[in-house]
Amino acid sequence: MTAPLWLEDLHVGQTFVSSSITLTAEDIKTFARQFDPQPFHLDEAAARDSLFGGLAASGWHTAALTMKLLVEAFPLAGGLIGAGGETTWPRPTRPGDTLTVHVEVLEILPSRTRPDRGMIRTRSETRNQHGEAVQVSTTRIVAWRRPD
Repeated sequence: MTAPLWLEDLHVGQTFVSSSITLTAEDIKTFARQFDPQPFHLDEAAARDSLFGGLAASGWHTAALTMKLLVEAFPLAGGLIGAGGETTWPRPTRPGDTLTVHVEVLEILPSRTRPDRGMIRTRSETRNQHGEAVQVSTTRIVAWRRPD
């Protein structure tokens, strides 16, 4: 396991790349049945006639997988505690896609009122096996200072 990262360990422009995970059609349907039961996530025939033109994972499924990969690749001390941001899904995640997350530290803001922490802003891209972004997020994350 990688040692946890503290605010002092980070610098603007620093990048991290996750391991990869591959989705099957059954993975997509299983998640959708429980969390996003729409026809284009559950049924190939219905999905063909949708905006997606075929079975597509829920954006929330892609987000959940992104979180799993981020936790492994970007081990901030105290965990990845989000404090807002923006997420887009420029293209659908499909059965057979292999996802990898690329994250970059964009900004580091030590707190002026809480000396034990700061805030970082990151940009992460979840890419498929073709290098195409299926999710792009800019997120503010709490980052803890190394204890004395």
